[in-house]
Amino acid sequence: MQQTDLSSYNNFPFHPGGNAAKRLLWYYTNAFFFKTSLFPVNSLKTFLLRLFGAKVGKMVIIKPGVNVKYPWHLIIGDHCWIGENVWIDSLVPITIGNNVCISQGAVLLTGSHNYKKTSFDLITSPVILADGVWIGACAIVNPGVTAASHSVLTSGSVATRNMEAYSIYQGNPAVKTRGRIIE
Repeated sequence: MQQTDLSSYNNFPFHPGGNAAKRLLWYYTNAFFFKTSLFPVNSLKTFLLRLFGAKVGKMVIIKPGVNVKYPWHLIIGDHCWIGENVWIDSLVPITIGNNVCISQGAVLLTGSHNYKKTSFDLITSPVILADGVWIGACAIVNPGVTAASHSVLTSGSVATRNMEAYSIYQGNPAVKTRGRIIE
């Protein structure tokens, strides 16, 4: 039987973007201003995200403890809320529409590994959260998932497939449990 051999790991053709100096500077900026609770100022955080290449809309709220992998792969629309300790693993593009709420402890993943290969190759795929989406506390959105307009992923749930518009998803893996009616 074949076994995993991490010594043969190679993440080719993936390249995170930016040069090594930019990635290093972002690493410390992220640690000092985002992953900490010492700087709760949204305007500073949105400025820094833009400085590093993110496209950020107006009136975006970013709570303490947020971890952003590569901001140059991030688009955030207007009037979005990103809760405490959210992990935005933006190895490739993550697009967040307008009026999106990502609750505390949620995880947006764009990368995984091919467990069928001995070399455990990196697999990446973008994530899209359309307008009005709500990702509940401690929920996980897996690579390649599109959450359509106003869909909801409930707390602790794991999205492994696309989510339909105006639908509520729950569980691991998340399944549609009912429609979302906004009054």
